[in-house]
Amino acid sequence: MTAQAPRAGSAPLVLPPRPRGGLRVALVIAAVAAFTAATCLPAIGGIELDLAAIAKNWRNGAEKVAQLLQPNLAFLPRTWAPMLETLQMALVGAALAALLSVPLTLWAAAPTNPNGVTRGLVRTAVNIIRAVPDLVYATVLVAMLGVGALPGVVTLVLFNLGVVVKLVSEAIDASDHSYMEAGRAAGGTQFQINRATALPQVWPLFTNQWLYALELNVRISAILGIVGAGGIGRLLDERRGFYAYSDVSVIILEILVVVIAIEVLSNLLRRRLV
Repeated sequence: MTAQAPRAGSAPLVLPPRPRGGLRVALVIAAVAAFTAATCLPAIGGIELDLAAIAKNWRNGAEKVAQLLQPNLAFLPRTWAPMLETLQMALVGAALAALLSVPLTLWAAAPTNPNGVTRGLVRTAVNIIRAVPDLVYATVLVAMLGVGALPGVVTLVLFNLGVVVKLVSEAIDASDHSYMEAGRAAGGTQFQINRATALPQVWPLFTNQWLYALELNVRISAILGIVGAGGIGRLLDERRGFYAYSDVSVIILEILVVVIAIEVLSNLLRRRLV
C-alpha cells in the first residue's frame, strides 16, 4: 500500500510535535540518585560507605590483584579431582531437579491444576524454598549430613527446583491454552490432558530452564564448597585461608574455563532440542 500525495489545494499534512519527556526523565534520574545517596548516610539508617578507608588502603587491594595476576600453574593438577567432584554435583543436582520439577510445575500452574488448594500449597512451598539462600541450605545440611558432596547436591536440587518450577509455571499461566480444550471436550481427565497436550507444549520451556540450571550449578557449587559442601570450593577456601593467591588465581581461571565450556555446550544442545 503506497502513500497518496495530498490533493491540489488541500492543506499540507502536518505531523504533531514529538512529545518531550526530558523533564520527567531528569526528575526520575535525580530521584534515583538522591535515594542512592541517602542509603549511604549512616545518620538516617543507611550503610556506612567509607570512601576514605578505601582510598587509604588501596595498596592492599593492589597487592592482592598483583598476586592474582601471577597464577601458579604447577598447582593445576591438584585442582582436577575437586573440579570433577564439582561437575558431578552440578550434573546430579540438575538431573534430580529435572525429574522432580515436572510434576511440581504442573501442580503449580493454574491451567494444569484447577484445584486451588493443592496449587496454593505447591506455590507456597516453592516460594519458601526460593526465599532461603543456597548458602544457608548448605550450612544447615553440612551440619546435618556432614562435610562432603551430599549436602551440596541436596542444596543444588532445592535451588534448581525453586528456579525451574517458578519460571516454567508462570510461563504456563501466561500462555494460551486452547490446545487443552480438545482434551476436555473429549472427556479426558486432568492427568490425561496434561500428559497428552500440556507436556508436549512445555517441553521446550523445561529444556531451557534445565540447561540454565546446569550452568548455574557449576558456579554455585564452587561457592558451596566454602562452607564444606564439597567440590572445588573447599580447595578454594583452603588456599585463600593460607593467603596463596597465586593458587586461588588458578582455581578461578579453571572455574571460568569450565563455566564457559558448559555454556557453549548448553547453547548447542538448546539449538538441537528446542
